[in-house]
Amino acid sequence: MNVALVAGLAVAAAILLIVMIVSSLIVICPPNKVAVISGRRRTLSDGRQVGYRILRGGRTLRIPIIERVAWMDLNTIPLEVSVTNAFSKGAIPLNVQGIANVKVSSREGLLENAAERFLQTPHDQIAKIAKETLEANLRGVLATLTPEEVNEDRLKFSQQLIDEADDDIKTLGLDLDVLKIQNVTDDVSYLESVGRRLTAQVIRDARVAEATRTAEAEEAEAASRQRAQIAAVQAEKAIVEERNALRVRTAELEAVARAKEEQAKVAGETARVVAEQDLEAARVELERRRLTADVVTPAHAHLEAARLDAQAQAAQIVEDGKAHVEVFRLLAEQYLAAGDEGQRILVLNMLPELVDKIVSTVKDVNIDRVAVVDAGSGGGGIGGYVSQLPATVVSLAEQIEAATGVDLLAALRERGADGEADEGAAPATTLEPPPPPPAD
Repeated sequence: MNVALVAGLAVAAAILLIVMIVSSLIVICPPNKVAVISGRRRTLSDGRQVGYRILRGGRTLRIPIIERVAWMDLNTIPLEVSVTNAFSKGAIPLNVQGIANVKVSSREGLLENAAERFLQTPHDQIAKIAKETLEANLRGVLATLTPEEVNEDRLKFSQQLIDEADDDIKTLGLDLDVLKIQNVTDDVSYLESVGRRLTAQVIRDARVAEATRTAEAEEAEAASRQRAQIAAVQAEKAIVEERNALRVRTAELEAVARAKEEQAKVAGETARVVAEQDLEAARVELERRRLTADVVTPAHAHLEAARLDAQAQAAQIVEDGKAHVEVFRLLAEQYLAAGDEGQRILVLNMLPELVDKIVSTVKDVNIDRVAVVDAGSGGGGIGGYVSQLPATVVSLAEQIEAATGVDLLAALRERGADGEADEGAAPATTLEPPPPPPAD
């Protein structure tokens, strides 16, 4: 048990020793410092052979016994730069006071310069060197500028000073962050005299400018009054012209309005007449259509109906005529076939019709009574009237004969003779003509 404890303690001590040794060999560099590790030769980027290497931030391992570590601070170093009795251009001594901020440069190439010059150098020593360099540069820049330029354009003066000191500061391995001029004075009151001169000049210029401005103001006021009066007259003139133009325009517009009104009236009357004409035309067309519908169309219909009826009647008459012709043809053939007997039959058949025609001439004569007057002694009244009947019958037969060419009395005598000769025999067959077709 004691052996194991001793062995554990020995291992722990060994590990602790190793850790301490390794930690002492590790170099950790913060961002505001630079580690310069010396002891081994190496070649820089510009081809120079040096016996150190520089670590800017981060960590590295150093070889024990062979390499040694030194530190440089990168913090800003504030400086008060001042020169007295520094002659400016024109041999005027000036006193200049300013401030500057410098630091060890961390840029490659410049850092090596700083390591070679300020490694393990206190800040006070670096500040003193930088201050003396800047003051020397300040005197050189003052010799190229006049007191007026130094005092009036300090920004330009500072920029020239920075340009002048930049090469020297970089050679030392430093960076010039800020350089500002705070005060510029002189022991011979040159700047004060320049100030008074400039002040007097400014006062004079101000007075002249004030007088000039006063005169200009008075002239401007007079010119303004003149322009105002002219503007008033012109405005009045413009107002009168505008009023006249307005009256003319009003008259023109009234004339145009009256003309438009008349045109509107004429157009309205024209439209009314046209509308009435259109209405009348519509009425005429309506009346025409009504007459067409009420008169013309029925008349055409009646005319067409009458034409069709006439055609039908004509067709019927034609057909009736054809039928009568055919009947008469047949009758003629029968009568011709019957010979003289047929002629007698024809006369007898026509006799009732002839009598009807003769009687129809006096059918409208109404005889209520017949009065027989015996005018002589030998007439005998009614006996005389009766004795005249045979003569009347004979006269009627003669008229029939004259009208038809048929001797009715002779036919009757022949008929009577034939009757006596054929007495006791069968009666002769009477040839009856076919009845005529019924009339429509």
